[in-house]
Amino acid sequence: MVAALPDNIRLKLAQTLGQWRQWDCEPGLAAAPRIVSVLTRGLSNFSVLVEAGQRFVVRIDGINPALHSLNRQGEWRSLEAASRSGLAPRPRYFNPELGSLVCDYLEPDELQPLAVPDIARLLHGIHQQPPRHHRLDLAERILSYEKILAHRAPSRAAELTDCGPAATQLLASASEAHCPPVLCHHDLLRANRLYSGGRLFALDWEYSAMGNPWYDLAVVIAGDSLSADDADSLLHAYLGRPASAAEQQLVAQFGCVYRYLELLWYLAQDHPALDDEALREKLELLGEQLRDQS
Repeated sequence: MVAALPDNIRLKLAQTLGQWRQWDCEPGLAAAPRIVSVLTRGLSNFSVLVEAGQRFVVRIDGINPALHSLNRQGEWRSLEAASRSGLAPRPRYFNPELGSLVCDYLEPDELQPLAVPDIARLLHGIHQQPPRHHRLDLAERILSYEKILAHRAPSRAAELTDCGPAATQLLASASEAHCPPVLCHHDLLRANRLYSGGRLFALDWEYSAMGNPWYDLAVVIAGDSLSADDADSLLHAYLGRPASAAEQQLVAQFGCVYRYLELLWYLAQDHPALDDEALREKLELLGEQLRDQS
């Protein structure tokens, strides 16, 4: 189980568990947590389920957050506020030197439906959270990933040369709407939403920052490949009225930006989930959507 984790991750996990007396629990833990299971082991993070009277999730960084423009201090502050609003699991411990974060474990409900009104309410709650200093600059994030990809895999970068300028132009066009920034999750995909106790929570706040709420909506619609009817329903539930043609176009433009950024991230990480066939499908879909917006 834990032995399968890389040595450096196991060491940081052990050090994090060794700090159990510092975890923000009321009442304090009576003993050191014991490891229950490894939940995820990916390129970015490793998550481990532990137990000490109650269950917690310990996340250990698998990458250098700074190299990927991740603000762990901002994530912690977002989590603290969101948990007080009942939108996220409560954070218990944070150690940037170890790259570790401990949060309450939310027991998943047996049913995890795609309920559009609940997603709209969750987005509303997130966008009403207190403002943060950290802000997501999408143009800067795209440029950063393009540079990483060009350095690590020039041949892969060349496959995106037809998409990059068009996506960047759409981002510039969508940004002209000058929407006031709000706190956004920026990664509220189905994998990062969880029903527990009949309530929908947002997980994995590492990309949270001030941003454009239309982009946050586009991430859900494009990232979860919502049908046209579900997309319209989400916008209607979020706005409290049908979306205008201009608003629908804004979401479509940001959807293209998201898909391009997603491709850059997968390729820059050399993610195993993106094989040649999956890459071709994503490129074809992005190309179609870019042409629709041209």
